[in-house]
Amino acid sequence: MNGILKLLVAVVAGIAAWGSSPAGGAEAAIVVQRSPLAGFRHHDAAQTWRQLAVGERLQLVREADNPYDPNAVRVQWRGMMLGYVPQRDNAAVARQMDRGTALEARVALLRENRNRSVRIEFEIVAPLTGGNPQ
Repeated sequence: MNGILKLLVAVVAGIAAWGSSPAGGAEAAIVVQRSPLAGFRHHDAAQTWRQLAVGERLQLVREADNPYDPNAVRVQWRGMMLGYVPQRDNAAVARQMDRGTALEARVALLRENRNRSVRIEFEIVAPLTGGNPQ
């Protein structure tokens, strides 16, 4: 799915609540993408995934100098590397991060599965600024 279509799907899907503002109201965000975590068995995800919870915030770190993928975006939790945004899904995310777009991520789904590539799914969201839409 191309970037524009993904954005349209996210807008049609609605605005998701994300975190809390200092005033106690919910901040709004648009879900840009939902993906399985790539590289589960090669990084810290295998050791930490039982400590993760749905909704847990994750950090996205751009790796523009990655020798294997110029669009690489690392996914971390509490400073531990879990894996990557899948290569098939990372070009639009990398482009937005390179432009300075604020993107956030959170755990969307955790499941026990022999196929390690589908154990953790995460969402990438773009927070809406300027308060809650009415």
